Amino acid sequence: IRQESEVVSTITAICALAIALITSALLPVDIFLVSFMKFPNGTYKEWAANNETRGQIEDTVLYGYYTLYSIILFCVFLWIPFVYFYYEERDDDNMNKCSQVKNALKYTIGFAIVCVVLLLIGAFVPLEAPPSQNSTQWEKVQYLFEELGSSHGLPALSFSISSLTLIGMLAVITYTAYGMSVLPLNLIKGTRSVAYERLENTEDIDDVEHQIENLKSKCKDGRPLSSRDRHNLQELEGKLQVLRRRGRHLEIAERNCCTKVGSALRPFKILLGVFFILVALLFTVALFISNLDKALHSAGISSGFIVFGTNLTNPLNELLLALQPVFPLDYILITVITMYFVFTSMAGIRNMGIWFFWIRLYKIRPKRTRPQALLFLCMILLLIVLHTSYMIYSLAPQYVMYGSQKYLVQSQMPSAGPTSGNATFGTTRICDADAPEDQCIVTRSYLFLHKFWFFSTIYYFGNWAFIAAFLVGLVVSCCRGKKSVIEGEVEADDSDVSDDEYVH
Repeated sequence: IRQESEVVSTITAICALAIALITSALLPVDIFLVSFMKFPNGTYKEWAANNETRGQIEDTVLYGYYTLYSIILFCVFLWIPFVYFYYEERDDDNMNKCSQVKNALKYTIGFAIVCVVLLLIGAFVPLEAPPSQNSTQWEKVQYLFEELGSSHGLPALSFSISSLTLIGMLAVITYTAYGMSVLPLNLIKGTRSVAYERLENTEDIDDVEHQIENLKSKCKDGRPLSSRDRHNLQELEGKLQVLRRRGRHLEIAERNCCTKVGSALRPFKILLGVFFILVALLFTVALFISNLDKALHSAGISSGFIVFGTNLTNPLNELLLALQPVFPLDYILITVITMYFVFTSMAGIRNMGIWFFWIRLYKIRPKRTRPQALLFLCMILLLIVLHTSYMIYSLAPQYVMYGSQKYLVQSQMPSAGPTSGNATFGTTRICDADAPEDQCIVTRSYLFLHKFWFFSTIYYFGNWAFIAAFLVGLVVSCCRGKKSVIEGEVEADDSDVSDDEYVH
């Protein structure tokens, strides 16, 4: 039963995460298409000069987002909850499969209702007021339906996805920010010596056994132990059990070839750790500059702190704009950024575990993660990848909005010569808010990200919280010593998985 549940939960996690990564991969394609429509001099290419052709391409990308985001909603609100509750019910051996499915569907319906409510809120809260305020109630309802139909459900889907992205933002602040500091510093510091740890553990076992013998010697003449001594004896026996388990794990780790290979790859790990910490600092600086730009040059909180273009030099934005004309390069960089967020998030979850406020629900450990914990992990990573699109916009706003598009500005200057008059000169400018409406095309991704201004406002403050969480995590990671070879494998409160499940 356990093997089957692990297989199903693993397949579910892989499929859901794959969909999220494919969705994030659509962002550079979207940017490439709007950039590819124009020449470097700012004029449209022949095939893109027609508005209908441009509209067809934009609609194709939009329908791609529709499809992938709809699948994500299905995974988050239906499939993953159903699988999770099915295996929660399966823990009761007396329950048959029909009852399990029925109970799992009962709980899943609650998630489905939440999804429907989010879609309805997004669909029936128009962004613009009806033309006439004196219209009847029926006309107002009819107007709402027309709005929904004319926009192809974009607000409904955007509101639902933005709500999920908001939860993803909390996961990014909690796990990714900490993972960005703990992953590189763990690689740089390395782990403690296995032989030294075994010696230290053996000394601790001897010490605890000696304390237990001293306590038991008090009742050799038949006198009962005091309540305090009984409590101390119980604690010492529990501690001895944990130390013996640690000893078994350390013995396995010492014989494990992976430990020896890890020691041989120590220089490579240090270099990788230095690279990861430099990337983390680059992201933090780029995010700080972007947020500072919004604080200084945006229209304020009521506009969602939206900035059209960049007023301060952002290193990551400039790098992506430089790489964008050569299509695969920026695509590779976006993929690297996304995978970096995934790996650092996994490192943060691995070190912290899955928490609900102050209650730790599950631990994430190699070969010992429960199927329910794996599904939780999958859900968190899916929401983090979903938030990655907005993070990339925060890191490189100009690139995400317009790509490398430029537009032509006609200006007249007096001409010198025998015939006096004005000559017309054309200069190219990078697309920004001042560009004519038909000269710069905004990416479809941007429409999804900024359909509702209040989400953008929350994301803005979330970015400041992310920077603060990263700096705190960096200080904490620097103050901690080297981690154990069997970090997190043996703990006193291991009640979710038996030790025998993976030792034997």
